Formats: sequence, structure tokens, C-alpha cells
Amino acid sequence: MGGLSLLLLPAALTAPAAQDPAPVLAQARTPEGLAILLRFQFKKGLSVEGKALPRAFLAKGADGGGWVPFANLTPEGKRWALAALFPEDQWRQDDVRHRVRHPELESVWTMAALFTGHGQNYDRLMAENPDQPEKLREGDIWRIPRGLLSADLGGPGTGPDRSQPEDNLDDEARVAAYRGMLSFEEDAQGRYAAYRMRKGEALYSSVVIRYTDRVDPKGVNDLAERIAMRSSITDVRGIQPGQLIKIPLPFLADPFQPEGSSELAEEREVRAEVRRTVRVEAGPKLKGVRIVLDAGHGGVDPGARANGIWESDFVYDIAMRVRRLLEQETDAQVSSTIRYPGLGFKSREVIHSPSRAAEILTTPPFAVDGENPSAVSVHLRWVLANDLFSAFRKAKGDAQKTLFLSFHADSLHPSARGSMIYVPGASLVPASFALGAKTGRVAEARRSARVAFTGKEKLQGEARSRQFSEAMLKALHKDHIPVHANRPIRNVIHRSGGKWVPAVIRYSTGATKALIEVANLTNEEDAANLRDPGFRERYAVAVVNAIRAYYRK
Repeated sequence: MGGLSLLLLPAALTAPAAQDPAPVLAQARTPEGLAILLRFQFKKGLSVEGKALPRAFLAKGADGGGWVPFANLTPEGKRWALAALFPEDQWRQDDVRHRVRHPELESVWTMAALFTGHGQNYDRLMAENPDQPEKLREGDIWRIPRGLLSADLGGPGTGPDRSQPEDNLDDEARVAAYRGMLSFEEDAQGRYAAYRMRKGEALYSSVVIRYTDRVDPKGVNDLAERIAMRSSITDVRGIQPGQLIKIPLPFLADPFQPEGSSELAEEREVRAEVRRTVRVEAGPKLKGVRIVLDAGHGGVDPGARANGIWESDFVYDIAMRVRRLLEQETDAQVSSTIRYPGLGFKSREVIHSPSRAAEILTTPPFAVDGENPSAVSVHLRWVLANDLFSAFRKAKGDAQKTLFLSFHADSLHPSARGSMIYVPGASLVPASFALGAKTGRVAEARRSARVAFTGKEKLQGEARSRQFSEAMLKALHKDHIPVHANRPIRNVIHRSGGKWVPAVIRYSTGATKALIEVANLTNEEDAANLRDPGFRERYAVAVVNAIRAYYRK
């Protein structure tokens, strides 16, 4: 790399953007002796003056006019540019020893992008330099091992550990990976979890929805604004990779709370229970399995609405398809909590308008007609299911082979897409509960409107439900059905300042219970899928495949 000279030009020659550090202009000579300017900018990285750039430095097909981005240089050009901008760096056989020269412009993310080819390697770079602070200081020496260098710089070029590969991890590993991206710090405003944005990420989906459990549009937008203000971000749409995001601890979901917190301890207790819980074997025909299917809303309550789709009829259609497949292909005992009288248990190819009549299949049936309280109809679903499970157990059925599934479609922030599954968080399931609402002459309410759970039963309920949810996600992935990108399995709903578990699974006595949000209606692609009868049939097939997989050791 000999024959190079470096001349730093005065900062007055540059015009800094508002509130951004001034870029650095450096003049260096090529091997042929030509003087060329290099420009190093905050967030934008390194570029080279193109008018006199040697052809050997310009990548094939790249535009040599104006300023040439670092990515458009050949390997030889990249080595030259880095040596010109950082002349004190030592390029050794096993690593590069990089000396920080411009701490106001450099960051771990920028360093990773320049030397490894991917800013997403910043966490690996930090792991290789455990004694160095994340906030760079002039003169600090960072070690970049050859194993991390990009192929253009003589390394293996393996790329980052992740290009969102968390999607391919099971739930526990995925949450652990997300947690590993956080660090806990403190400033004048108090403690916070620090997160560095990755390429292609957005504050709404990659921070708020992922780390705080908020998913409804207003909650996500409000918290995104609050976190942006806390992080001194004025434009949430202009956030660059590597930007520090400060998440106040009170808003963090339980799995991401600091060490020593009760929330994290409860999370780990559940995870341990999942690992201890042995699957129940039932065979591909699901012999001896008792299943109760619930479709959300119905009758005078169409549920969520967006993009010309309403929740009730479309999830009812999926539930009926699941029922048909289970009855035709397995030996499982199957019941439904709700029926549309004009349709029965049939599915439809075309759904024109919301069905106006629906009834909960209690004794006698409880009409969802506006005359009866809608809150009672919600509770009667778990009351009915529990009564069916009780009869099953009394007939010497295996209590561990009871499954309750409730189908829904949500109206979330439009950045969210795909299925999400809620399980009953053990910490939010009460030790006992008795339905005090007026239920008329409903026989099931007289027998099964009171529940009680031991601490072990609450843990087991969440553990088995998480196991089923994992099987469900695998079945959806296998059939290329969209799944929520961040944390598709959740055990709590945060909304309007409160948090809870939906009543239908909170009070269910089934060994396994899950509320499946099939799609996000405010997402246009999700809505189009739900409108397609072919998609609804594929979804039902995936559900049945998931049930079979779950009851197979």
C-alpha cells in the first residue's frame, strides 16, 4: 500500500448538515500519483471522487461520475481508500488493527460496514473487542479479525450472522437473539435498553412491535414517537442503520427486562417448563384427542374491519374447514363453540357480506343478536369448551389430549403482516375465577362457569400452548403462509394502557389452548389472502398438520 499520501483539508471546506457532524475531506494520491479526494460523512460512510479514479479502482458497471460510493469500488480500490482515510491502521496477517481517527463520524456499525462488508456484523465486532466502549474515542484500537473481513479485503466474506435469520429460529432462540441485541445503559433521564438499528429496519416494527408487545396502530405510533423523542430522533422515517434507539425500561416486554427483574425470572421459569414438558403421543389419526374450535365474534359483532374484509365470517370459514378436515381425516372428537344458523358448519368459496345471525352452542343456544350481552357470549365460549372437556375427562379421556383453538383476524399496525399466536401467560391467569354475568338458562354455565388453577397448572398451560404454537408456525412456514416477522408467539396483549390475556384462553381448562390471529386486516396483502378461498383452505390444512405434529413425540 506504499506510495500513498494523505492531506486532511480544513473543515471549513465542508458544509455540515443541520445537527450532523461535518464530513471529512481527505486528499490522497493513487499509485500513479494522481490526487483524488475522499469524503467521509456521518451515517453515509465513505465515497471517492470519481473524475480521476483509476479504472482498476472502479467496479464493473459502476458509474465513475461524481462521488463513487465505497461499495462501487473494486477490492483494490477499497483497500486503497481505507488505507488513505485511515493511514495508521495496521494490516496484519491475522487481523486489521484499526485506529479510530474520526470518532464524531465513525461508529461500530460504520466500521463493520467498511471492513466486513455488512453493518450487521457490528455485534460480532463488539464481541471481538470486549474492552472497547461502544461510543468510539479517538485513538482507540479495534481489532478486526481476518475471519470477519469481507472477501474484497482478503477475508472469507461470510457475511453477517443474520440477515433476519431470526425468522428461522424457534421462539425461545429467536427471543434470545433479540435480547442479545440489547444493552442496558443510563443517562440523565434514567435507565434504558439500547438497540442499534439494522439495515432495512423501521422503528415501528423492529423496535416497538418487537420489544414492547404493542401491536395496535395507536399504541405503536404513540410509543414510536415517545421512543424517538427519547432517542433524540426528529425524523422516524430517516433513521439510518446503526442509529442508537433508547427504549425506556417500563415499556419493555417481559423477555427483555434487565437481569434481576421479576418479569425476566417469570419468563425463564416458563421456558424451563417448556423444556421439561413431554409431548403427548396420539398418532396421525389423533386417536383420543378432544378438540374444541372457536371462531371469534359473529352475529351482530363482525369484529375487526379493514380493506373490505371483516373478521367474523372469514375466520368462521377457516374454522369450519379445519372442522371438516379433522372429521374426515382423523379420529379426534371435534366440537365448535359457535354456529351460523343459515350456514351450519359449511365453508364458502365467496363471502359477500357479514352474517347477521350466530349462536353459541350452549344448552339452550345463546344468540349473538344484540339482545343478549356480547360480553356474556365471549365468556360462554370458554364455559362451553370447559364443559365439553369436563365430560371428556369424566368419560376417562386423557386430560392432556384436550385442545382449544380460537380463530381471529386482527387490526394491527399496517407494518405487521402474517399470523400471530397468543398463549395464556401464566402470570396473568388467575388462581380462580367465577363468571358472575347473567347467563339465563344456560346449563353449561351452571356446571362450568367456575375455574381454579394451581401454579403448576398455569405453567403447564402456557408451556403446552407454546409447544403447539411452535408446531403451528412450522406448518405455516412449510406451506409458505405469512407469519408475523418479529415475535409471532405472544403471551400478553398490551392495549389502551393495560395488559391481559384473552378470556377464551385465560379461563380455558384445556391442556393446550391458543388464540390464532390468522392475518392483519389493515395489511393489504393479508386482507387479499383472507379473501381468497384457496388461502383459507391452505390455512386450514396447515392447522390440521400442526395438530398432528403436536401430538407426535
